[in-house]
Formats: sequence, C-alpha cells, structure tokens
Amino acid sequence: MSSRLFPWFFVAAGLLLFAAFSLFSVNETEFAIRTRFGAIIDTRYLPGLHLKWPWDMVTKFDKRILSESYTGETFLTNDGRGLVVDFYVKWRVKDPATFYSAAAGSEAIAAQRLAEIVKDGIKSVVAQRTLQQIVSAERAAVTGQMFGQASRNSSGLGVELVDVRVQRIDLPDEVAARVYESMKQSFAKTANRLRAEGQQASASIRASAERQRTVILADAERDALRVRGEGDAVAAQTYAHAYSKNPEFYAFYRSLQAYDRSLGKESDLLVITPDGEFFRYLKDAEKSAPATPHR
Repeated sequence: MSSRLFPWFFVAAGLLLFAAFSLFSVNETEFAIRTRFGAIIDTRYLPGLHLKWPWDMVTKFDKRILSESYTGETFLTNDGRGLVVDFYVKWRVKDPATFYSAAAGSEAIAAQRLAEIVKDGIKSVVAQRTLQQIVSAERAAVTGQMFGQASRNSSGLGVELVDVRVQRIDLPDEVAARVYESMKQSFAKTANRLRAEGQQASASIRASAERQRTVILADAERDALRVRGEGDAVAAQTYAHAYSKNPEFYAFYRSLQAYDRSLGKESDLLVITPDGEFFRYLKDAEKSAPATPHR
C-alpha cells in the first residue's frame, strides 16, 4: 500500500468509528432516551436515524403493552382466612424520563415494582372483606377497586397501568377442608329449614283439603238423604195410590216377590208354619189368584 494512502485510511476509519458511535436508529415500537454521564439529554425521538455525541448513551425500551402473570400470591381476608390469588398485569411506558429515573429503563425492574404495587392494592381490597364477601361479591367491582388503587400508586414509575385481572382465587389446602365443611353444614342447615317449612306447608294444605273433603261429603250426604227421603215419599204415595186401586192384586204381586227372594236358595232354611199367610197363594192357585184388574 502506498504511503500516501495511509492518512486517508485513518480518516476513513475515524469516520466509520464516528458514525458507529454517533448514529443510532429508533424503531416505531420503541422509546429512546439519550443520556450524558447519567443525565438525561433528550427523550423526544421519532422513528428513524438520529445523531449523538460518541460519549452519549442511548437506552431503548418497548412502547407496546407489556403483560406479566403472577401466581401463588397469598393474601389474608378480614376474618383471617388465607387466599391464594393468581393475577396478571398489563402496562406500558407513558413517561420515558420518569420511567428511566425510577426503573433505570429496565422492564424487569419496572415489572417487579409494579407487581409490588398491585399486590398492595389486592392486599388492601382483600383485607377489607371477609371470605364470604369476596366469594359473593361481583368480580368487576373488586377488580375495579384493585385497578384504581394500583393506577394511582404506579404513576410514579412513569408507566400507564392498562389492566389488572384476577385469574383465580383459591384457598390453601389446610383451610379449604374447614371452609368446605363449614359451607356443608350451612347448606345442611338451610336444607333442613326449607324441608321443615315444606313439611309445615304440606301439613297445612292436607288439613285444609281434609276439612274441605269432610264438608263436601257431609253436604253431599245431607243432600242425598233429602233426595232419598223425597223419593221414598213419592214412592210411598205411588204405592199407596196403586194399592188403593186393587189391593188384592198387589198383595199377590208382593207375595211373588217374597217367594222369589226366599225360596230356591242353596243352604237356606225357612222355619214357617204351613198355615201362615206366607203360603196362602201356593195352597190353591186358582182360588187364590186375584182377578186381573180392569183398565
């Protein structure tokens, strides 16, 4: 290589080094912050290529929504019951300068500190309620209270809390058995009370129905006796009127009915004197037969 080219070589190498340490690019999904000896110089960088002094430092971090899940966190209720809560947090950087100062631009540090803030919010909400209140409360109301407290406390990190959701609420193994047994006894007590109320209502309905049945049967029996008495009276009048026209014929007819009901039955035994009135029409049929009534 010619000695005249050495200077130009060093100039080109210097320019390359200057470009390498003085140029930086910013992506559309990134925030960039430029610092000089630890002091923040600028944070307003649009996507594209930018210049800096070689001794300046550029820190980049994601501007998109970030998500982190946390499992197995234990919190105490107002009545001293432990709850195992799984939750997740969605957040994004809102103020790059504040975020850099509070978390040194580290997403891991910010996520850790944000988790502690959210845990404090959950702990405050859970500590104000009993286990029964937490189980029976609307999840939206509980989550909204957690989110409100966490949002206010996370503003000092320079981040925006997008969402906080409780994924699962469970009981520790040593508490679950006692809680389930208590719930079982409570449900059994409720079932017994409802069963007793049902039996009482059933007895009342049966008594009312039996009373109505007795009244209906008594009224029906009364009406039947009245109708039967009226019928018997009409029948007696009819028989009396018929007997008055030809008493001998109807005496003969009634005797035939008595013979039909009394004679010719198996295992029947009649003790009657032959000279009695019962066999009057059997002794001499021609003499005893009544004359046919004239119309």
